[in-house]
Amino acid sequence: MKKDALLDAAEALLSEQGTQALTLTAVADRAGVSKGGLLYHFPTKEALIKGLVARVIEEFDALVAGYDDGTPGSYARAYVEATFEILTGEARAYRRWSAITAAATDPEVAAPLNEAMRRWHASPPGDEPDPVTAMVVRLAAEGLWEVVSHAPELYDAAQLDALKQRLLALSRR
Repeated sequence: MKKDALLDAAEALLSEQGTQALTLTAVADRAGVSKGGLLYHFPTKEALIKGLVARVIEEFDALVAGYDDGTPGSYARAYVEATFEILTGEARAYRRWSAITAAATDPEVAAPLNEAMRRWHASPPGDEPDPVTAMVVRLAAEGLWEVVSHAPELYDAAQLDALKQRLLALSRR
């Protein structure tokens, strides 16, 4: 059994049933492996949650890198594109992010996510034509993510697209 399949099972449990459902036994059952098979890769629930956190950070980093073309202001645009890919993507990945964030309540487990957030929101001064506008754009995307995580029905596809286009336009200033 590969780690990703175990992480997929844990994410599904979190998304469908919440943090109380995340037990090593439930993850092993969901993944169709013995508890020993799970423990080989993730010896504790904390290790499993750390694996979930590491994977979502890596995925968001990859999304941003895929959109960042290195031109002035492209990091803010890449951040917006990556955020909206998660918010509006077919799988509605923001639910997974919300569930993983909720599970990462221990400060040590949440530390990598907090560090990633600091990195994502630190704008290299020479890379943005207007660093303050770039910060506002990233913070607006982050705020939208938070709102949609709690009220997914609040904005329809057209409204989300309009918000995305406005944030991208702001990032070009």
